[in-house]
Amino acid sequence: MANPNVYPPSPEFVKHAHVKGMEGYRELYQRAADKPEEFWGELAEKELHWFRKWSHVLEWNPPFAKWFAGGKINVSYNCIDRHLSTHRKNKVAILWEGEPGDQRMISYQELYRLVCRFANVLKSRGLKAGDRAIVYTGMVPELPVALLACARLGITHSVVFGGFSAEALKTRIQDLEALVVITQDGAWRRGKEVRLKDAVDESLTECPSVRDVIVLKRTGGAVSMKEGRDHWWHALDEGIEGAAGAAETCPAEPLDSEHPLYVLYTSGTTGKPKGIVHTTGGYLLQAHMTMKWVFDLRDQDTFWCTADIGWVTGHSYIVYGPLSAGATTVMYEGAPDFPQPDRFWRIIEKYRVNIFYTSPTAVRSFLKQGEQWPNAHDMSSLRLLGSVGEPINPAAWEWYHKVIGKDRCPIVDTWWQTETGGIMIAPMPGAVPLKPGSGTLPMPGILADVVDIEGKPVAANQEGFLIIQRPWPGMARTLWREPERYKQQYWERIPGMYLAGDAARRDEDGYYWILGRVDDVMNISGHRLSTMEVESALVRHPAVAEAAVVGKPHEITGQSMACFVTLKKGTWNHDELAEELRKWVAHEIGSFAKPEQIRFTDALPKTRSGKIMRRLLREIVTSNSVTGDVTTLEDLSVVTRLSAQHDEE
Repeated sequence: MANPNVYPPSPEFVKHAHVKGMEGYRELYQRAADKPEEFWGELAEKELHWFRKWSHVLEWNPPFAKWFAGGKINVSYNCIDRHLSTHRKNKVAILWEGEPGDQRMISYQELYRLVCRFANVLKSRGLKAGDRAIVYTGMVPELPVALLACARLGITHSVVFGGFSAEALKTRIQDLEALVVITQDGAWRRGKEVRLKDAVDESLTECPSVRDVIVLKRTGGAVSMKEGRDHWWHALDEGIEGAAGAAETCPAEPLDSEHPLYVLYTSGTTGKPKGIVHTTGGYLLQAHMTMKWVFDLRDQDTFWCTADIGWVTGHSYIVYGPLSAGATTVMYEGAPDFPQPDRFWRIIEKYRVNIFYTSPTAVRSFLKQGEQWPNAHDMSSLRLLGSVGEPINPAAWEWYHKVIGKDRCPIVDTWWQTETGGIMIAPMPGAVPLKPGSGTLPMPGILADVVDIEGKPVAANQEGFLIIQRPWPGMARTLWREPERYKQQYWERIPGMYLAGDAARRDEDGYYWILGRVDDVMNISGHRLSTMEVESALVRHPAVAEAAVVGKPHEITGQSMACFVTLKKGTWNHDELAEELRKWVAHEIGSFAKPEQIRFTDALPKTRSGKIMRRLLREIVTSNSVTGDVTTLEDLSVVTRLSAQHDEE
């Protein structure tokens, strides 16, 4: 059930916020709803630099959209060049810390120099607008440099997360028909070297489109270099340096607003990954505006999104959104708990981070480690906290607010997807009161609703499908070379509406409560019950640190519930505690929700971005075999241990 606590905006936020009070939010939202093209057009003209203005704000041929049609723009120019004539030219753009403790502070002026140099490297290899590049690195500054250099020239980039296997990398290179792969010798993760160049070599045995591999030297590990194909980043950089200083300038290409900026692959349970296509003008506008609206960004802020740039969160809120808005964006290379569980808190204290944006899974892992780790550090610089990736349990929200935010930092709980490009539902911290566990209200210009399978709105507090009724600038334009799949997956299941694939409900105040993927809704004896609701109930128990719930077939009730639970430190009698937790859930939700099974585990299967892979848990409880894509798993041994535990039972 919804948490009854409501946290009004603090006077300090109301005073300085970009949008002030609920009246300010409602006025802005209504203006966008009434005249969307005028609304977005005014923002695009005011907030971004255009080489040529558009002829039409929106061309809508459902389900395909063109935003700012005919306009000429460049993302790299907007993220760097336009700041150089302002006070920001010597401001830190990227504040980076490597896992071993090395650090770099790159100003906007220095970033311009680095991006231009690498753009000239790409030019020297014959790359041009319309070509495609794969970027397969760790979290090093050269990753955003490579993205911005590609964007500068109109080379469509696709970041492949550094935790992916050679096989996963190969399928993405092949699908994109990339001409170049940008990688590094290895990356640091929990003190060990992740051998990225080796994976590239393995993948390229079946990728004839690749002409060049550019390799950054990071760890110093020995790698094989294929003559004619493989080039060290620094060698190419030095090789063009002597061109009368020209290497340090590279004009940004005026690109069509609908030029593909990047393709980001998301893997499903089976079949080939989907290549989500994001274009230039509309995507940048949404990343830029949500950066201001949601995070109440101020010029002096140090902003840290803890995601990996291999995911869309890193694209929009480490690279493009913060840099377009002129922020200082923090990047960290390694694991959050290496060498100790307080690594994140050390970084916040060291760099005086003001805005901290992380995942609910990370919050729950911090909770499990105990309050002594954050309490050992001065994090008084924090003024705003954020949550992204999946619904956050109210209990975790409250802990985050109390222990990390010291009861003074608002939490912006954000809902969005790879396909949406930017944040869609989230509170504006100076305007919208907060409810723990709720994403609150849609962004201006986002017409959301909760409907049944026929597309009819459901009543307040009734569960349904989350949909978006109208196109928005940051929306995915298509799936790479699969327009029919794009139509069928997102726009035809409920005709004329974008189907997010998430279950949700809207309360009497109009606040949205995201219940998880539609697949994560169970039907037990005719009762529709979200896994999120049960997980929230479980983590309210004082013994529980984290929980994941899945449904499994049951011959009598249709489905039954299996709960995977990790515990806080302590001595527990598992048999007694399992029964206590079953009764606890029944008391919290209702007797129909009493779990059939409680399983205790030391860890849950998670992606490197922090999401729990409930699909794998469903496979374990139904067939005790895992057949889907596991390339994003942080630790495959977790699945092995859970499968072995299932066998024993």
